[in-house]
Amino acid sequence: MSFSPNFTITPGIVSCLLRIETARQAVLHLPVTPSVLATLRETARLFSTHYSTMIEGNRLTQEQVSRVIGDKQHFPGRERDEKEILGYYAALELLEHITATEKSITENHIQALHALVLAEGRKKAKPTPYRDGQNVIRDGRTRGIVYMPPEARDVPALMKELEAWVSGSEQAGLPCPIRAGVAHYQFATIHPYYDGNGRTARLLTTLILHLGGYDLKGLYSLEEYYARNLGDYYEALTVGPGHNYYEGRAKADITKWVEYFCNGMADSFENVLQRTREAAGNGAADFSPALRKLDPRQRKALELFRLSTSINSHDVATLFGISDRAARNLLASWTESGFLYIADPSKKNRKYALSPEFERLFNS
Repeated sequence: MSFSPNFTITPGIVSCLLRIETARQAVLHLPVTPSVLATLRETARLFSTHYSTMIEGNRLTQEQVSRVIGDKQHFPGRERDEKEILGYYAALELLEHITATEKSITENHIQALHALVLAEGRKKAKPTPYRDGQNVIRDGRTRGIVYMPPEARDVPALMKELEAWVSGSEQAGLPCPIRAGVAHYQFATIHPYYDGNGRTARLLTTLILHLGGYDLKGLYSLEEYYARNLGDYYEALTVGPGHNYYEGRAKADITKWVEYFCNGMADSFENVLQRTREAAGNGAADFSPALRKLDPRQRKALELFRLSTSINSHDVATLFGISDRAARNLLASWTESGFLYIADPSKKNRKYALSPEFERLFNS
């Protein structure tokens, strides 16, 4: 039987959808300089990383998260927390790449995101298969069973049904925020992995929203909304008459969760609108279409041009922690794509500069 969620689109949900759309349109038309936009985006990624891992018990503060990612700083006794931070941040970068190159979500995307969540900071990891045994969710205090997910043998079919529903509901015109909220709930319900389910569910939600045109220039963090009141988050997710998947949860009415989710989106989007209005300043031209042409590594490479008008392979190798040869290949591909041009053809110390299009973007 295919997945068919049980919920009602209430007046409260409709009100939230209107708030979301109003904020979305306002942000899309606000003029924001590229440097400010890049800063706001990075702040949102750091917030998402901090709050999503904090929900799962990560002990690093927001400032420490920033230092781990930006400065590669280490905190004694917090090695596992650091790896979780780097894994989630890497998954966000992959999510951004998927959004830029794909049109729909596949199970492989979900498995690839989960792999990075548990990759302990590695930039690459093979997509992870689903669990092969039973898992349970226990109360952290009493250790009693709070929820027992479906048996492992049912997980592959349930995940395929979820993938098909996301695609089908989009074609049927179900509003993207509702699709994302339902997918979050159902992924958490299936609980297809032994670990990392919560973080992957939140990434899946964000991916659906981004692919559906609700990326809001990458400036929001739903994870912050959840983390501000974890009790409400877990209460909204806890529905159904019993703790066993086969005893009610699969067919439970999830209207309350959808209302909670859409309200969170509305709050997050309105907060972004307020911050972006403040940052818009004097109404400078918005170069976000040009910024969207850049992949995550190109955007990061823009940092190098803050101090110099040209860069070389050693600069790129140091920034990304790769070999000089890999850096030269990367620079060659960026030159071919029009992101850079060769400013000095010297073989020993070849220099590259931003192409005119992106130089105007960065310096505006």
